[in-house]
Amino acid sequence: MGHNDRTSVATTDVTYDLGQLPPVGEVPRTMTALVVRQDRYGDPEQAFRVETGIEVPPLGPDEVLVAVMAAGVNYNNVWAARGYPVDVIGLRQRAGEPYDFHIGGSDASGIVYAVGEAVRDIAVGEEVIVHPGHWDPADPWVLAGKDPMVAPSARIWGYDTNFGSFAQFTRVQAHQVLPKAPHLSWAEAAAPTLVGTTAYRMLHGFAGNQVQPDDVVLVWGGSGGLGTQAVQLAALAGARPVAVVSDDERGAYVMERGAVGYVNRSEFTHWGIPPRVDDVAGQKEWLGQARAFGKRIWDIVGERKDPAIVFEHPGAATVPTSIMVCEPGGMVVICAGTTGFDAMVDLRYHWTRQKRFQGSHGTNDAQAIAYNDLMVAGKLDPCLGRTVSFADLPRAHAEMGRGEQVFGNVVALVGATGD
Repeated sequence: MGHNDRTSVATTDVTYDLGQLPPVGEVPRTMTALVVRQDRYGDPEQAFRVETGIEVPPLGPDEVLVAVMAAGVNYNNVWAARGYPVDVIGLRQRAGEPYDFHIGGSDASGIVYAVGEAVRDIAVGEEVIVHPGHWDPADPWVLAGKDPMVAPSARIWGYDTNFGSFAQFTRVQAHQVLPKAPHLSWAEAAAPTLVGTTAYRMLHGFAGNQVQPDDVVLVWGGSGGLGTQAVQLAALAGARPVAVVSDDERGAYVMERGAVGYVNRSEFTHWGIPPRVDDVAGQKEWLGQARAFGKRIWDIVGERKDPAIVFEHPGAATVPTSIMVCEPGGMVVICAGTTGFDAMVDLRYHWTRQKRFQGSHGTNDAQAIAYNDLMVAGKLDPCLGRTVSFADLPRAHAEMGRGEQVFGNVVALVGATGD
């Protein structure tokens, strides 16, 4: 990143329409944003509304203001729009934040327009992307040198924090700002960072179960945003990613991105909580299906080799199977629960075969930098599935919430036009 020349930034009362930008370094006092308010919680298509006249947020000493060119869509703001499982506005207000609205968005590409007084290595005018890890740099956990994404102050920018990327300008911590890959369009650059850095942490972040050459890696939701990044990262590590998808079209899509094969989950019926142990017939049927699912993985890889890592995010519907098919000493690593949070683990297969069930959330700086370096080097496809208008963001979130968006990542143009 460039050196900041400490040039002061001018503010203006002039307003700019979406798709228009003020001169670099000139910051309007107000902006257009996609806003959620508590009285609209529910279906994202009604919860999100475009509002004008929203105050551009002030900067702290270690913060950066970015003019958003494009913004990615992630499941976290489906939850934010629903107000479930967390009322993000109420939670922040109880912590003393004055804002009665939420501006989401945890993926952005854009241009630096202003920097805080303590920022030294980021220059106004730079083209950047933003990673979603956010924390208090004065947190004792962080100061002790521990992983900041496990700190009590750790947050996901644009979900736990306000002023995400669904606005003309966004406020971020300086450490979140990374160089934009020059060969990517604004939309491509905004597509993958949250899911990509999340996937990188899940595969590389847990000592003793980091992805290794020749590992079988089972990736749920292989054709979606998370899945396409996980498949590519596993393949780059020399592993053998096997995707789980719901039809052959999705399977073909993920095969083009490095999967060695795919399992069509629609061919199996054992999803959700298994029958109780004393239900002998039910257990027999469930185990038969789960073992057939595991055998399908063997058929794909050409040997009786179970997944060393199972890349989980559906949650309740799939965790029992994930624990079952994971190899002894292997890891099921999970970052979400899109089918439900009340997952069941049959401990017989967990403790006796010494498997690891690992939670993962967000990214730290080192992981985000390592992931972005791969993107800048052209070693990863951002998997831009489709580009929508800013006004179509509510519908895009509603479709994601219904499971209708399954090919790569969705991005909305904000300041950018036509790419």
